[in-house]
Amino acid sequence: MKPRKIVAIASSGGHWVQMRRLMPAFEGCEVVFVSPAKDYAHDVPGHRFYAVADVNRSMLHNLVLTIPQFIVIMLRERPDVVITTGSMPGCVGLAVAKGFSRAKTMWIDSIANCEVMSSSGRQARRFADRWLTQWEDLAAPDGPEYWGAVL
Repeated sequence: MKPRKIVAIASSGGHWVQMRRLMPAFEGCEVVFVSPAKDYAHDVPGHRFYAVADVNRSMLHNLVLTIPQFIVIMLRERPDVVITTGSMPGCVGLAVAKGFSRAKTMWIDSIANCEVMSSSGRQARRFADRWLTQWEDLAAPDGPEYWGAVL
């Protein structure tokens, strides 16, 4: 039986640190990493890595680049699971995964969002099979769920 394929999406800084801390949970899986920070490829030797155009509220015009990049990644990789530790590129990745693959999707909101879910996290709810917060007091019966904290 072939191992599960995971596409792991994380922006720079804390999002990337949190994703790297999840790596033990991916043991036995084929993991493909995606980030707008192309220099992070050296952090994950032995894994395929894709750099995508960064997108945020002040750079929405980059969606015309980011969306096609994610379409190519999803069609090429055909993941079983797509997971992100947050930010707008991760939200875009989940949305594209829902439209172009059969992957299960998971959003893990950044540990930095201790009082409310991030704006991308609130949007990701529509595309995430599992919608998680890292703060127990933000969990609610209708989501997000709390499974623990990465940091």
